[in-house]
Amino acid sequence: MPCNRRFKLHFIPALHQETLRTILWLAILGMTVGCGNRITTRDVPVALPEAFSLPTGASELEPDWWKSFGDPKLNSLVDSALFHNLELKGSWYQVAQEASNVAIIASERVPQVFLQLQGGASRPVPDFVGGENTQLALRSSYEVDLWGRVKQSKLAAENRLQATFLDYQTLAISIAGEVALTWFSLQAFQEQLDLIQEQTEYNQQVLALIRARFASGQVRGVDILRQEQLIQSTREQATAIQIELKTLRNRLAVLLGAAPGSLSFSDESALPELGPLPDAGLPMELINRRPDIQSSFNRMEAADREVAVAISNTYPRLTFDFTGALRSNTLTNLVESQAASLTGSLLMPLFYGGRLNAEKRQAEAFREQQIQVYGQTVLLALQEVEDAMVRESLQKKRIGYLENQLDLAERAFQQLRVEYLNGSIAYLDVLVSLDQMQQLKRDLVSAELDQLLFRVALFRALAGGFETPIETGGEFTLNENTIPTK
Repeated sequence: MPCNRRFKLHFIPALHQETLRTILWLAILGMTVGCGNRITTRDVPVALPEAFSLPTGASELEPDWWKSFGDPKLNSLVDSALFHNLELKGSWYQVAQEASNVAIIASERVPQVFLQLQGGASRPVPDFVGGENTQLALRSSYEVDLWGRVKQSKLAAENRLQATFLDYQTLAISIAGEVALTWFSLQAFQEQLDLIQEQTEYNQQVLALIRARFASGQVRGVDILRQEQLIQSTREQATAIQIELKTLRNRLAVLLGAAPGSLSFSDESALPELGPLPDAGLPMELINRRPDIQSSFNRMEAADREVAVAISNTYPRLTFDFTGALRSNTLTNLVESQAASLTGSLLMPLFYGGRLNAEKRQAEAFREQQIQVYGQTVLLALQEVEDAMVRESLQKKRIGYLENQLDLAERAFQQLRVEYLNGSIAYLDVLVSLDQMQQLKRDLVSAELDQLLFRVALFRALAGGFETPIETGGEFTLNENTIPTK
């Protein structure tokens, strides 16, 4: 059991009261000077580079970065997702919960006032003196925040509120990115499906030609089987792409806050052209811009303030209690007797079995953990930017190699086709060349999609927060720490 010693000044004889007050306030002043809890400052355990390793573009990075693709349908989908996505709405109400928590903690900084009505009955009725049966009392209690315990608790709660809001902004960026990735994947797969359908029709025409030549005895029957196998292979790939299209549509529907299968999309297959690279800026600018990094920083600050709270719990607490009451043995005579008292008490923790020191060490360890989490968040953010820039720069070379391969494959196929029609080579050489050419066309579409996805990843790695429709809807104001009213 913890042992607390209370000093109630109004119970001390008048001769010694002033002396004891002087001793207590001198002790308090000494502890304030010598043991005051200050928020510590620590360098983040990350050595930041002065610049990114690869050169970046010169175009300004817009907050609504998805509009740089010039796709009106994508803009509409992102706007709808930011308004209707259920996970994003849930995150917003988590912000509202933290705002209410700030208000709850802030209430400790003002006096607590209670109105109490007390009644009782005794048989036989005695003549009570100072212990009347009926009381109507107004009570107030206030703790003097000597060591800043309540203040630091409120500041820590505000840090957590800000971190939760930044988490919401991070989620909004992520949802916008997921919508862009899903939409571009839908377009690319639709383009591949259209391409496979064209290739299947062409392969069927070739099959008809082979059958005609087989009827005249110019080719072997195995050539027909090989061409039919190629047709079945392209049909199988078309089926696999149709599976991807349907699942991508379901995924996009959920991102838009709708039931899977409830949305219909036109069979568009035109991937947008990429604009110029955005200006990545400096690593320090990235740290100040990205909401996930700022969220981690605020959680680190909150943990640091909780250390100050834990230290404050080891110091005395000074509270004042005021009571104004109407008292009487009977309800009719209640207004005839008034009483008032003002009580000051100093609560000094003496023995808690080591709990308070353990709580302080726990808070310090949690602070150190949050410092490392913050440093890791910074490193991961820098890695995301570097990876995205590397992928985009090398993807252009990869697309160039694929285009060269496709050009060579088309030229080789045309030459082999002529030689086959002249009867100088077997059909197997033509079939292999045709299959390679058709596969390269599909690979080129996939590479163009990857280039778009790498640009989306770069935008997401560089993006800062932006206003969402929920924020501007009037339900919640972060600065006022209010909660939704609708």
